[in-house]
Amino acid sequence: MNFTLIANQSGLFLESILTTLKLVGVSVLIGLVLAIPCAILRTSRNPLINGPIWLFTYVFRGTPLLLQIYLIYYGLAQFPEIRDSFLWPFLSQAWWCGLLAFTLNTTAYTTEIFRGAILTMPRGEIEAAKACGMTSSLQYRRIILPSAFRRALPAYGNEVIFMLHASALASTVTLMDILGAARKFNAMYTTYEGFFVAACIYFCLTFILVGLFRLIERYWLRHINIRTA
Repeated sequence: MNFTLIANQSGLFLESILTTLKLVGVSVLIGLVLAIPCAILRTSRNPLINGPIWLFTYVFRGTPLLLQIYLIYYGLAQFPEIRDSFLWPFLSQAWWCGLLAFTLNTTAYTTEIFRGAILTMPRGEIEAAKACGMTSSLQYRRIILPSAFRRALPAYGNEVIFMLHASALASTVTLMDILGAARKFNAMYTTYEGFFVAACIYFCLTFILVGLFRLIERYWLRHINIRTA
């Protein structure tokens, strides 16, 4: 290991960390906001409401993320309607294409995670809310969604970690993420040290995320822990 070379290129890796965190953070945040109403609609028994959400989640969960990135980055440019629209200044850039692919992918997975949590809601809690005279919207806001968030938190934490690891695919469309920085480092100097540094960075970021979600779980589930003790 040539630590001198690694230290000299620390700026390259720091910039790549910021790019990765920005890409993952923004896509996960937007995906979370979109997944909440999608999960609610997904639980509807009306096929006209449930059907389109099911199709969306089925497509994006049933195809590889790398393929989705390629279809958005390379495929959309083949349509003149896209190139002539107001979207082209965004879709012509790798950053926005990557962000769109990551957002749609995590929205699909998060929707199904929250849908499962909503469907496993204890009927007694819903009946109690109805007995108190709560409307459907009030039930979701005060009872169903908070309870679903608590049950979905472990699975959602895994989804965020998965998105962090999947962000390595962003380098395939010229984004200088952590893996892209490792490839650039190896092309300039050696054949493996850049990948070793990238692995260490991913390990540290994952360790931080795991600790963060454990703290959130400990806070949100403290009433259960007290009862168990």
